[in-house]
Amino acid sequence: MEFSELWPELTKGLSNFTLGNGVMIVAGLVLIALAVLKQYEPVLLLPIGFGCIVANIPLTGMTEDGGLFDVLYNAGIGNELFPLLIFIGVGAMIDFSPLLAMPRMVLLGAAGQFGIFGTLILATLLGFPLNEAASIGVIGAIDGPTSIYVAQKLAPELLAPIAVAAYSYMSLVPIIQPPIMRLLTTREERRIRMEYAPRPVSRRARVLFPVVVTLTVGLLVPEATPLISMLMLGNLLRESGVVDRLRLAAENEIINVATLFLGLAVGATMTAGDFLNLDTVQILILGLLAFVLDTAAGLVFGKFMARLTGGRINPLIGAAGISAFPMAGRLAAQVAQDEDFENFILMHAMGANTAGQLGSVMAGGVLLALVTAIL
Repeated sequence: MEFSELWPELTKGLSNFTLGNGVMIVAGLVLIALAVLKQYEPVLLLPIGFGCIVANIPLTGMTEDGGLFDVLYNAGIGNELFPLLIFIGVGAMIDFSPLLAMPRMVLLGAAGQFGIFGTLILATLLGFPLNEAASIGVIGAIDGPTSIYVAQKLAPELLAPIAVAAYSYMSLVPIIQPPIMRLLTTREERRIRMEYAPRPVSRRARVLFPVVVTLTVGLLVPEATPLISMLMLGNLLRESGVVDRLRLAAENEIINVATLFLGLAVGATMTAGDFLNLDTVQILILGLLAFVLDTAAGLVFGKFMARLTGGRINPLIGAAGISAFPMAGRLAAQVAQDEDFENFILMHAMGANTAGQLGSVMAGGVLLALVTAIL
């Protein structure tokens, strides 16, 4: 066979390469750069970025039926397995003691979900069907597994932009939230010191908490049961104190493997044909708006609680009412310390942050229930 006959075969990848493929490969490189150079959620953005690059190389067969990415998608996202496994690991890492010691922080976790429903209304006004609008609104919780779970149930065709938006904004929490905090609070409010003298939380209470939450949420919002039960299972492994091997596996091997495969599968959905359209741009903008609204609602409710308690609540902890655990809680505490180095509100912020984790799961379940009932 002559070289002239071999040349088309050797260059078929290049001949099928499009401008859209190039744009998406650049997008994947940007995600990898954010992970490596800025260390923005590298565990998430690195595999997503790499999956995006590989998926946009023509004729690999990896995204086609039976290909590696197709198998990963069907095995872990199409049946919601990866988000649920990740939630077991997240639950094993969460200490709910600050929330149990300060139950009123649950109000901030609820306030931090306002943007989900506000964005849902706006998305419907922009012409998105109710199922797609609900999936877009959940981005505001900044909870990747919940966003993927809800999107896969309600609008699987929008999974790629929703997942990328949720995880990207999660990585940008330290950039997006501080300006909103400073805009909506005064310096005096940010300097409010909060006493931390919580009532002791018994081991019995910590063990019973995941069981009670699972039963309560499961009976009230059955659609949220898969997410909340896996989160609480992980927490039960932690608090029981009798299954350290399982707890450590959930915190490390299980969540790491699930996150790796989920990131690759999500990145592989970022193909030029599915991703480069006006809907994607609208989803990214609406997701950012949902995030901003959630943060603002938490801060405003924090200011209300500060007034109600005579200045004993620092409104900054309201910004931790989104999910994004534990980054949002640590950030709220850091902003307070930037104003007053001796101001320690970390435990209060973590109470609001863990409440936000529960709130995002429940909000996702409520949306699933409402949309399913309406449609």
